[in-house]
Amino acid sequence: MATAERLRLLFCDHLNLARSKYLPAAKMGDGSSRFCLGVYAVSYAKDLIPAPGSKMLEGLPDYDAVYKAADIRDGWQKDTKVVIADQYDNDGTPLPLCGRMQLKRTIAEWQALGYSPKVGLELEAYAFCRDENGKWVPYDTPGAFVYSTGPFTDPRGFTDAIWEKATAAGFRIDCFTSEYDSPQFEFTLTYDDALKAVDDIFLFRLLAREVAIEHGILLTFMPKPILGLAGSGLHVNFSFNDKDGRNAIGDATVPEQMPPLTRGCIAGLMQHHAGMAGLIAPTVNSYDRLKPASLSGFWRNWGVDHRGVTTRLSAEGGAKSRIEHRMADGAANPYTMVTTILQAAKLGFVNQYKLAPAETADCLENQDAREGVSETLGGALDALVADKALVQAVGQGLVDNHVFIKQHEIERVGALEGDAKRDYYINYI
Repeated sequence: MATAERLRLLFCDHLNLARSKYLPAAKMGDGSSRFCLGVYAVSYAKDLIPAPGSKMLEGLPDYDAVYKAADIRDGWQKDTKVVIADQYDNDGTPLPLCGRMQLKRTIAEWQALGYSPKVGLELEAYAFCRDENGKWVPYDTPGAFVYSTGPFTDPRGFTDAIWEKATAAGFRIDCFTSEYDSPQFEFTLTYDDALKAVDDIFLFRLLAREVAIEHGILLTFMPKPILGLAGSGLHVNFSFNDKDGRNAIGDATVPEQMPPLTRGCIAGLMQHHAGMAGLIAPTVNSYDRLKPASLSGFWRNWGVDHRGVTTRLSAEGGAKSRIEHRMADGAANPYTMVTTILQAAKLGFVNQYKLAPAETADCLENQDAREGVSETLGGALDALVADKALVQAVGQGLVDNHVFIKQHEIERVGALEGDAKRDYYINYI
């Protein structure tokens, strides 16, 4: 491995912020660094609140962020490598608040059942730039339309710069394109093993925002930065390889012939639909996006190749068979998000939940589904707390911290409207 001048140690916190330190090149091997546990007591507004697990009122002790030399990889800043740390308490046990550790546990639980999760993530984002008064305003993309590329879609070429930096850093890109509204973009990386896919999307999101800001663009993955335009989601595609390395999801074009694994996973996502929202659509702004007739994952329903449903089965069979979950957004910690989806699916499979019929209506003017997510973050958190099975599956400590922080956020943001609500989040999400 080529020597770099420094190592950038990163981890993803409860707010989906990339907490980090720069370390000297001498620390390029296996190592660790101490962080204050109080980061898990902090809100976007930097309020320090006594959230469960943060030990804010117990002296704000340190904990260990541990990394392996094998996980050090090329970065996108000059002479800088990057590595993602796992988080451990002082007694050497995994920190319950660490989403990455919960995802590793979840993957191991699926592997014990004979299945290895594969994941693909689709990021959507809006671009802003400063006006003559220094205010963030939507980036002017005069010729953009859904599925467009080139200078009319991105006059400053910031997406080209992201592509170049990401490719040089070893990210495997599936596609970039514009989304339904302007200036909205989609970024998709290649389908991969679950942990690698989430590690990559966590780092790629940071890379994209940092490269964009160098071009005068604030790239935000918040779910609804512009009221009246389409929201931005984070679609989670997943499947499982069996012990022989074959895709176990099966051919979804014939729902009646779906394997028990696939039926159970979908049933689990249906059963835990309302509670999941509190974790994977985790901001006040998320509920400006999650509305009926918005193709956003509002309804408790499923279907084959149907964008109006929350859980969509691909019409592709064989090795490309997969389940797509469409509720989450870019404000969510991606490790917690994928953990939540895989755990809900596992609950359905292991407990053999009964699967309701597929959606038959268009979900724009009509729908069979009669249950959706809450209209507010507060209601979604109530549904999460009430879903004891999901809470235990994801991790009681992580959920307790999350709910406490988000209840404080509701108090902070609940009275804000329009640009004030957007501006509370826009620099961080």
